[in-house]
Amino acid sequence: MMLGDMGADVLKVERPEGGDETRGWGPPFSENGESAYYLSVNRNKLSAALDLDDPADRALLETLLAKADVVVENFRPGALARRGLDAKSVRAKHPRLVWCTIGGFADDSGRPGYDFVVQAESGWMSITGEPDGAPLKHGIALADVLAGKDAAIAILGALVSRASTGAGSTLTVTLAGSAEAALVNVAQNALVSGAAPRRWGNAHANLVPYELFDASDRAIVIAAGSDAQWLACARALELGALADDDNLRTNAGRLAQRERVVDAIRAKVRERSAAEWRERLDMAGVPNGVVRSVLEVLAESEASAGSGMPPSVPGRVRLGPPTLGEHTRVVRELGWGAFSAPSRQSTTHA
Repeated sequence: MMLGDMGADVLKVERPEGGDETRGWGPPFSENGESAYYLSVNRNKLSAALDLDDPADRALLETLLAKADVVVENFRPGALARRGLDAKSVRAKHPRLVWCTIGGFADDSGRPGYDFVVQAESGWMSITGEPDGAPLKHGIALADVLAGKDAAIAILGALVSRASTGAGSTLTVTLAGSAEAALVNVAQNALVSGAAPRRWGNAHANLVPYELFDASDRAIVIAAGSDAQWLACARALELGALADDDNLRTNAGRLAQRERVVDAIRAKVRERSAAEWRERLDMAGVPNGVVRSVLEVLAESEASAGSGMPPSVPGRVRLGPPTLGEHTRVVRELGWGAFSAPSRQSTTHA
């Protein structure tokens, strides 16, 4: 979808029976029966329903592959090789092709790559949740999202490389690999200290104050990322004793007295509304924000019930998510020419 947002011609090839499984991941469903889940990530694509074991459909796919720039696939290991449609076989015929496999795990075990399982096995859930509570997953399928973004980045890099070398690439991105790489500073803390990371709830392992506080009416996040911001924060909150304490002038000092600092802020923030604290903190240059609901966020965005959130990269919504096999006939007739209408022209076929 990200490549489509940026202008690529994206053809979604689905099995004729049922198609993409996420079409049925609901309710809620749209008026034409598509799940909201499916609609959220399938704009700017055409859909062709092809049976890879049918000779006519196989011939059509071969024709499409010959002119494609990029192939993205997430079949179980061996499924395409049995049909002679794996990266090695296809790229032997079309060496300029950029082939990206998105899998669940790096060991080619064939295990289904589901976000929840990956969040558990990548260490994420062990560090998510309240300190004394149970491990929790993220509220969104973040491992899926990161893997998709990593794949888009890898594909763009491969296309840049091909522009200078003339050669395509075979790429592999896994949900587990993307999730583990996203441990970033948490992993580094463990590597440097040798200690197992713990759950911090809404607090931060390395920064104080950097967490959620309850104002008199709603929750507010205060995130002091520097010593200067800490001083500004303490003064804005009228915590003069803390602001004047030299032992708290550095983040390391505040970490050593986390409970004292946080308890003082918690008691003070309860005294006024979140709006009042926001005004004070904004004037002092202290990062902060109220906890908004998803509906509040959507009310201020250009999101669409038909095509999802606005593009996160420079681009635009040109086509709504397709129904299963909606463009099979025109793709059979025109191949990549199905994108030839002026509003659908681009330079990359995926």
